[in-house]
Amino acid sequence: MEEQERLDKLIDGYKCFLAIVFPGRQDQFHLLADQQAPETLFITCSDSRVVPDLILQTQPGDLFITRNAGNVVPIDSNDVDGVTATIEYAVEVLKVKHAILCGHSDCGALKAALNPKDLEKLPKARRWLSHVEGAFSHRQPPDQADGEHAELASLIRGNVVAQLLNLRAQPSVARAVMLGRLTVHGWYYNILTGRIERYDEQMRRFLPLAG
Repeated sequence: MEEQERLDKLIDGYKCFLAIVFPGRQDQFHLLADQQAPETLFITCSDSRVVPDLILQTQPGDLFITRNAGNVVPIDSNDVDGVTATIEYAVEVLKVKHAILCGHSDCGALKAALNPKDLEKLPKARRWLSHVEGAFSHRQPPDQADGEHAELASLIRGNVVAQLLNLRAQPSVARAVMLGRLTVHGWYYNILTGRIERYDEQMRRFLPLAG
C-alpha cells in the first residue's frame, strides 16, 4: 500500500506539471525540444538530497548533469563508462564553458570508503568505489565547524580534489582548458547549511563560494 502511495505521489506531481507548469512554460520547452546549448557541465553525486537545479536556481537547458555514487570521474583510460563519455560529449560537442565537480556532506560513498566492511554484499559498489581511493591522499585539514563529522567531511573534500584532478586529466578537458575555452571548478556542498565551498587550486584550500 505504501509503495503504491509513493508512486501515486509521483504521478500526482506529473499531473500538476502537465496541467499547470508546462502550459505556462510551453514556449521555453518548445525552444528546447530540438536542441540544447548548456554552458555548464555539472558532475555530482547520485544522492537524493543534492538537487542542482534547486540549489543553483537553474532552468531546463542550463545544466548538463551527470551523477554517480561519490561524484567519481574514472581515470582508467581502458574503461568505457558513462561518466567520461558524458564529459567528452559535453566538452567536444556541446562546447560547455564550465565544468563543475561537486561533492557534498554526509556522502555515503565516502562513508563506505571509511568502512569497507559495509560493502561486503555490494561487489559492484565496492569495485566502483575503488575510484575514490585518491581521496585519502588529498584529505583536507579537519574543519571544527563540521563537529563530529569533521573526519568524514575532510575526506569528502579530499575526494573533490582527487576527482577534480581526474577531470582535468580527461583528454577532452585537458585540451579545452589549454585552448582557454573551458574552466574547471571543484565544489563542496553542505546539506545542513546550504552553503557551497569552492576549491582554490593555488591556495590548496576550500573557501566560501559566496556570501
